Amino acid sequence: MPTLNQLIRHGREEKRRTDRTQALNQCPQKQGVCPRFSMRTPKKHNSAPRKIAKVRLSNRHDIFANIPGEGHNLQEHSMVLIRGGRVKDSAGVKFRSIRGVKDLLGIPD
Repeated sequence: MPTLNQLIRHGREEKRRTDRTQALNQCPQKQGVCPRFSMRTPKKHNSAPRKIAKVRLSNRHDIFANIPGEGHNLQEHSMVLIRGGRVKDSAGVKFRSIRGVKDLLGIPD
């Protein structure tokens, strides 16, 4: 524990917060191209395979994004809009694609 004199001379250093979504560059969404799609098995106690797209964003970051909902119409080189928001049961997936925007159709009724 610092003494009073040490605190007066140096003060306290604030912890720097790390940005968890650096790929978005402080933007709410980013657009990108999907070069590859895959299915990933989730963490323990869940079993349905999750649809994942590898996305190259407009700022040249490569990320993995979840495709929400049942089924999708994406093909190679489809344009998608990405937002932040991790998928709890898929490791390393910190982004979600937005349905009904660009080439990713909305969920049919």
